[in-house]
Amino acid sequence: MNKKIRLGIIGLGAEGAMYANFLRDGRVDNMEIGAICDILPEKKEQAGEYGVPFYADYKELVTSGDVDAIVTTVPHYLHPEIGIFALENNVHALVEKPVGVYTKQAKELIEFAKTKPELKFGVFFNQRTNQLYKDLKSIMDSGELGKLRHTSWIITTWWRPQGYYNQSDWRATWGGEGGGVLVNQAPHQLDLWQWICGTPEKVFARNSYGFRRDIAVEDEVHALVSFPDGASGAFITCTHDMIGTDRLEILCDKGKIVVDDSKKVTISRLVDNEEVLSQNMDMEDVRKLFTGQLDMTKYLSVETKAYESVWGEQHCEVMRNFAAAIHGEEELLAPGSDGIYGVALANGIHLSSWTGEEVDLVNFDEQTYLNELNKRIEAEGKFEVRN
Repeated sequence: MNKKIRLGIIGLGAEGAMYANFLRDGRVDNMEIGAICDILPEKKEQAGEYGVPFYADYKELVTSGDVDAIVTTVPHYLHPEIGIFALENNVHALVEKPVGVYTKQAKELIEFAKTKPELKFGVFFNQRTNQLYKDLKSIMDSGELGKLRHTSWIITTWWRPQGYYNQSDWRATWGGEGGGVLVNQAPHQLDLWQWICGTPEKVFARNSYGFRRDIAVEDEVHALVSFPDGASGAFITCTHDMIGTDRLEILCDKGKIVVDDSKKVTISRLVDNEEVLSQNMDMEDVRKLFTGQLDMTKYLSVETKAYESVWGEQHCEVMRNFAAAIHGEEELLAPGSDGIYGVALANGIHLSSWTGEEVDLVNFDEQTYLNELNKRIEAEGKFEVRN
């Protein structure tokens, strides 16, 4: 195998072209373009500028001998199918998010990957390379703030005008895309939320479908989750807020983390567990609290930090890490098996909103979800149902 991993880019749309440009420009020092695939004939001319073989069939690319690994920049439903074929043919697979549209489909890829332990299977969660979120995970994993009590993420910076949805027949459909904001815009946040705070066990949700856009899928989501130890969480997202908010809060026994716009982090650290501080306050302390005279610096310290990032560096870092993992030099930052958590939460949010009931995520009824999804695909009348 060459020192540089030869990557096959399957799908030369906006995302695929972005990765191709990064590789051509030498921004990933241990990886290069091996070949490009797209089903649209006109893409062959565009691919010519990269000076690599072009294929109209992904299976031909995978079996060509031109690539060591592939990345799937194609519609979501195709990720498992292409990932499995690559692994079957001893080619490493880096799958774009989400790993699959529904858990049954995602698990097929994840379970097959287990039969090929010599190959690397990753998911393109580029936000896991963001130093801000890496630092938050380290803080939460260290236990310095104690146990999680509550967390909320309002992420409404996905404003999309109607023209965005009108650009293709498959976009914002159940049969073509598999959902709306939960499967298109918010998978990174669904992953990060669980990566940092842990996996919730139940969810209750209220979604709006075609609320402020002429689409069949969800353009607004309000979800409440519960964690195994009693902690709670809330997730709010939409695609019709032209102003937008991005705010993550994590409340723990001994402090609180607040992230604004994925750039500024404020960490408040209590000198002891909040319950201990509460029990040790007398009525004089309470009087001072009510009158604004209580010296809060006795009880907590506040740290604020701003983060900056260079456009594209996160995507380049995912590819660099994937190549390093293939060479046995590093562990995958985002193993493909981790992709199931975001898919399960998105499916659970959908199912809860459809049934009006709280959904068990630990023992998720994936067949009921698939049945409900297929009802919506059939109603669209444009795509085949899934199995």
